[in-house]
Amino acid sequence: MRNMRALVSVSDKRGVVEFAQNLRRLGWEVIATGGTMKLLKENGVEVINISDVTGFPEICDGRVKTLHPKVHGGLLARRDDESHTQALNENGIEYIDLVCVNLYPFRETISKPDVTMADAIENIDIGGPSMLRSAAKNYRDVTVVCHPEDYARIIAEIEAEGNTRPETRLELSAKAYTHTAQYDAMIATYMRKAAGLNEKLFLEFDLVQSLRYGENPHQQANFYRSQEEVSYSLATARQLNGKELSYNNIQDANAALQIVREFDEPFCVGLKHMNPCGAAVGKDGLEAWTKAYEADTVSIFGGIVATNCEVNREMAEKMKPIFLEIIMAPKFTDEALEVLTTKKNLRLLEVKMERDGKTPQQYVSVNGGLLVQQLDITTKAVEDGECKTAKCPTTEEAKDLSFGWRIVKHVKSNAIVAVKGGQTLGVGAGQMNRIGSAEIALNQANAKGVNEGIVLASDGFFPFDDCVTLAAERGVTAIVQPGGSVRDEESIQKADEMGISMVFTGERHFKH
Repeated sequence: MRNMRALVSVSDKRGVVEFAQNLRRLGWEVIATGGTMKLLKENGVEVINISDVTGFPEICDGRVKTLHPKVHGGLLARRDDESHTQALNENGIEYIDLVCVNLYPFRETISKPDVTMADAIENIDIGGPSMLRSAAKNYRDVTVVCHPEDYARIIAEIEAEGNTRPETRLELSAKAYTHTAQYDAMIATYMRKAAGLNEKLFLEFDLVQSLRYGENPHQQANFYRSQEEVSYSLATARQLNGKELSYNNIQDANAALQIVREFDEPFCVGLKHMNPCGAAVGKDGLEAWTKAYEADTVSIFGGIVATNCEVNREMAEKMKPIFLEIIMAPKFTDEALEVLTTKKNLRLLEVKMERDGKTPQQYVSVNGGLLVQQLDITTKAVEDGECKTAKCPTTEEAKDLSFGWRIVKHVKSNAIVAVKGGQTLGVGAGQMNRIGSAEIALNQANAKGVNEGIVLASDGFFPFDDCVTLAAERGVTAIVQPGGSVRDEESIQKADEMGISMVFTGERHFKH
């Protein structure tokens, strides 16, 4: 009876010595290459040099060592095909029954800030993927392993049954093809970017969790994380309390985090159904939370709260009586956790909120397709805009215009936000015409008893002067909008007539 043979060649050397030692203990021969062979020998593992198998030295700085018929013949030959067996015998080729390979660290290489194209090219593995694919294709006879976490399972099966189980080999084959597919996609993405190509898009995401259901109970859903870690991301948040996040929780929480990204000063936002219901800045986190809550004490019920401030005991005690689904912050003090974790279902999430200079891609699925754009993370300062009216904003109005401009970009279009004192007074979202959104926002503001000194922010230009007329009737003294309508002059004239200042930013923020 012939000896079983394993070929071991790994970049990730975690656990490989113990794995090879166990194979030898179970009577397997171990073939190894380069650095793997050196490591195994240093640890007392008896190994066969790949060059002794192929009869050919490693050449071209190790680029060519396993690309040989005595390797791939031993992997690809079917054990149940007599012609394959005959071909191996005639050419002095022995079977290889297990391949343990993982690939050159291409991702780690291109993640370095000073990486060159030459460095990237040298970390493109050729022989490794070839061996994995050959072994995976012949999984009925060959075990292929590319993840160290599978070593113990493989040894246990060989020890118990003399070889791995057929169903295990099929699973490992699928893992190997996934490994090579991810690797090739990563290389293709890098090379295509360097070449300026964009007619194909490769995406790679890892499962975070399977969700109970999607947007509605009859829809299945999963949550995946991208390979690149970014700030203000729910995918890498640390959950400290509460039940699992739902699909709608994740959507809403993500929307809230994108609003928080806009602010450096203490800020808090309450959010429902992807739209802010109350938002405010303050001298500290407590004041920001209090103002955000008071902006709409009704809509916040069952909502999501996000703040860029550490949540302390005082904030926690103010938040606790309110029914909230999620609270997100960069940090919770131990005292705050003592207060909030008494509500077992309240989800508490610590989120990385340091700006990282990255501009992530945004993916939106459509039926049969995918829209891709850069995430809208830049916001032109209102003070860099142009005052179009005879009257220009006061210092306090300018502050509120800046605040409102950063909020309105995160409200579903058509969007209008009414603001005073660094606090939202009314939010008009998702209406089919802009005057409808303005009416909603100003009705909310006036219902709070605020009838003067209001500023208004609009995510798009005014197609008519009706919004300006309404604003003047409801106590608005300053407006910020992007401009760009063929009827801009009508709105400017109406603002001058009503004594309202109006600033054009020249930058639009639609959110569909």
